[in-house]
Amino acid sequence: MATPFAADVNLGPGDVLRISVYGSPDLGVETRVSEAGTITFPLLGSVPVSGLSVPAAERKLGGLLESGGFLRKAQVNILVTALQSQQVSVLGQVNRPGRYPLEGKRSVMDLLAQAGGMGPEGSDTISLIRKRDGTTVKETIDIVEMVRNGDLNRDLELMPNDVIYVERAQRFYIYGEVQRPGTFRLERGMTVLQALAMGGGLTPRGTERSMLIKRRDASGKLQVLTAKHDDLLQTDDVVFVKESWF
Repeated sequence: MATPFAADVNLGPGDVLRISVYGSPDLGVETRVSEAGTITFPLLGSVPVSGLSVPAAERKLGGLLESGGFLRKAQVNILVTALQSQQVSVLGQVNRPGRYPLEGKRSVMDLLAQAGGMGPEGSDTISLIRKRDGTTVKETIDIVEMVRNGDLNRDLELMPNDVIYVERAQRFYIYGEVQRPGTFRLERGMTVLQALAMGGGLTPRGTERSMLIKRRDASGKLQVLTAKHDDLLQTDDVVFVKESWF
């Protein structure tokens, strides 16, 4: 199956091309662009095509056939059947992680949609890792904030070999005298009282007046804090609900 929009991109290593020449069926060939950026074509041998658009590659092959005296007027047609050089990786907590062809102009949101969107464990924030001028650059994009504010300037246009990585959502833990102790997704601005609700509320022996937050500081040292209802939780906080003595 031909790749749509293939004429909009430049050819590169790994791309598979089906080449035909009008009136010369014996020159028809399917070939792959080598790591050196060349293809092998009948009569011409090795021809560099990496970096050329499809129309430019067609013109180049036609010109070589004519200048070499093989054909008086060469009408070359190239169909890209596998666009391997122009791909973006979408990894992490998405429904269909993998490598996707970059067909024409595509943005971060386009590729996230193509990968089936974020999975249930996906974070609201994604990382875009790209190499520019030999330097690896990491961009952090808050998808929820971008959509909420309508700020599509952060919906960056992608280039070949970019990597979109969706982190696992931030978590917190709650245990002790709650109905459903366990690990839960940490929502934005979540308070201790909301965390208690996520845990199914108190058991008959639990009390809201005696809750603790166990939290590690920047140095990794464990802190044990007395929890108030409206305290905001942080990533990896552990909420402990004590048993009532009354």
